[in-house]
Amino acid sequence: MHSPILGPSLYTVKAVLILDNDGDRLYAKYYGDGYPSVKEQKALEKNIFNKTHRTDSEIALLEGLTVVYKSNIDLFFYVIGSSHENELMLMAVLNCLFDSLSQMLRKNVERRALLENMEGLFLAVDEIVDGGVILESDPQQVVHRVALRGDDVPLTEQTVTQVLQSAKEQIKWSLLR
Repeated sequence: MHSPILGPSLYTVKAVLILDNDGDRLYAKYYGDGYPSVKEQKALEKNIFNKTHRTDSEIALLEGLTVVYKSNIDLFFYVIGSSHENELMLMAVLNCLFDSLSQMLRKNVERRALLENMEGLFLAVDEIVDGGVILESDPQQVVHRVALRGDDVPLTEQTVTQVLQSAKEQIKWSLLR
């Protein structure tokens, strides 16, 4: 029987959270199976908010987790890792997320602007972290990729045709097997 590896791993990030002034969830993405139910997630979020919303520090240790955070106007940004994770790595993710959103929202990082641009937030987080693995820490790259992916969203007639053609090909090959 192998004991679990303690120490840093590629799966650095356990969660990315954005809460409002009241500690209510605006955005939450959990990685791994540490908090499988919404009830457990909400309890963790409430606990983290209560411990951090009145402090000026940037790091908290809580429930065996390392929490790095930043607040701006009416938003609280959190990046969570395990207790043995490197705070600088988590802070790089936090800063990248914040700086990317700051550029995307034209420095207007507050609740209403964020809610109007949730799609950009989802894309940005996906560019920065995938499955708990840090992919990118350069906000310029994130903003650039989000802009590219944002351009791809509208479906033109040509892309619908391409999708149908691809589906036909796949069906044809599956029938030939």
